[in-house]
Amino acid sequence: MMDDTRTRRSGGREGRRAMRAASHGPADAFLTRTMKPFELVSEEGLELLEHNADTILEKVGVEIRDYPSALDRFRDAGADVTGSRVRFPRGLCRQIVQATAPAIYTQHARNPEHSVQIGGDATVFAPNYGSPFAHDLDNGRRYATIADFENFVKLAYMSPYLHHSGGTVCEPVDVPVHKRHLDMVYAHLRYSDKPFMGSVTAGERAADCVELARIAFGGDLQDRTVMTSLINASSPLVWDATMLASAEVYAAANQATIITPFILAGAMAPTTSAGVAAQTLAESLAGMAFTQLVRPGAPVIFGSFASSMSMQTGAPTFGTPEPAIVLYAVAALARRLGVPFRSGGSLCASKLPDAQAAYESAATLQPTILGGVNFVLHAAGWLEGGLAIGYEKFVLDCDQLGMMATFVKGLDMSDNGQAVDAIVEHEPGTHFLGTAHTLANFESAFYRSSTADNSSYEQWLEEGSLDAAQRANKVWKEQLASYEPPPLDDAIDEELREYVTRRKAVLPDSFA
Repeated sequence: MMDDTRTRRSGGREGRRAMRAASHGPADAFLTRTMKPFELVSEEGLELLEHNADTILEKVGVEIRDYPSALDRFRDAGADVTGSRVRFPRGLCRQIVQATAPAIYTQHARNPEHSVQIGGDATVFAPNYGSPFAHDLDNGRRYATIADFENFVKLAYMSPYLHHSGGTVCEPVDVPVHKRHLDMVYAHLRYSDKPFMGSVTAGERAADCVELARIAFGGDLQDRTVMTSLINASSPLVWDATMLASAEVYAAANQATIITPFILAGAMAPTTSAGVAAQTLAESLAGMAFTQLVRPGAPVIFGSFASSMSMQTGAPTFGTPEPAIVLYAVAALARRLGVPFRSGGSLCASKLPDAQAAYESAATLQPTILGGVNFVLHAAGWLEGGLAIGYEKFVLDCDQLGMMATFVKGLDMSDNGQAVDAIVEHEPGTHFLGTAHTLANFESAFYRSSTADNSSYEQWLEEGSLDAAQRANKVWKEQLASYEPPPLDDAIDEELREYVTRRKAVLPDSFA
């Protein structure tokens, strides 16, 4: 009898994991929030921040580096251009953006079931972006490769809680700089059928991404948006040729851009949250206005990435209160402007998937949901201030995203949710475990974590005394071992490969 019990226990974790997976049910293409966004700033405060942003644009303006055509567009729209400096009459950028930028748009996926709404009451989770290093418990920290990139695309595809395949989920440093965008976009199209992002490291690379998308989606893209790509300002108050060229390519092709100042408060903006919010709005308005001057109606997202920093060492810090305050403020400014908003994620400064990583990520993710963020980059995998993507961290973050998917549904006020009949029909002082209502709801009653251990101490010992990271290590390996690619038409795949091969033949092999 004891031997039988031990046998059941030793295999219990796998059985419970299978039960949890089965209980998730069909995944939503994106989250639909039922609660109103948390409002931190008064109407008067938001009006003052808008006034301050207009003052920045009027008195200081933005510097346009090495992109004369942008200067011409702004001049023709009524801005004051002196050399490479562009100053805007009060309200001009807002007027341009509000005239044509959509409040809500659909990013179409290769599989229509995975198409996502961007804006309104929708929240879309996308994975980590841009890390040159990868980390796992077996191999530690190392430079990321194209194999790592493909692995994370597969893991994102398999997660029911990541709605988007992302973009540069990590930098595949084993592929030449001028060619890696081709391999990355091909990986998104071949190993996933969720929405994805294109390259922004050069205008011609953005054009390659548009062409690959045209092949994959079977024709012209002017009537549909299939990419949403990240365009960063060079804060403070600079827009450079690399970002503007990529933004122009995507906007002209009716593909979406996320216009995002990347701000470490105290270094690239003032230390105060109100100052960061006003500068973020100013920089974003200029970038969003540019996209609308390129193509009125091109989808655009108002982005904010604001982090605090250690004033002793200069290192960026995450999970602190000040960036959360900025997030709430700028999210409200985006709603007033009438465009979708990007911010948040599962950010941390920890080098390992440890307690610091967990609490800093939670302190970033919760304001993301409560603030009503529409597009969430870095939702899974972020380590070391973004320098690394972690396999175990990716799995643990996805588990938290699953909790948020339940949380945003709010309070169930259906008859079943109210459960009045179950309470009225029940005798005081007796448990509910065997009631008809509990039996009807027990499989879906509560979110079931895929990584947390809720067993007894003795059972935990029998099953290996694994901590959360060790359990996550096992999960990602099992997921990759069971991965099956989504369907892709052979003719389309062949055309994609042919385009990649042809372009690589004429591009340099530089790693600089």
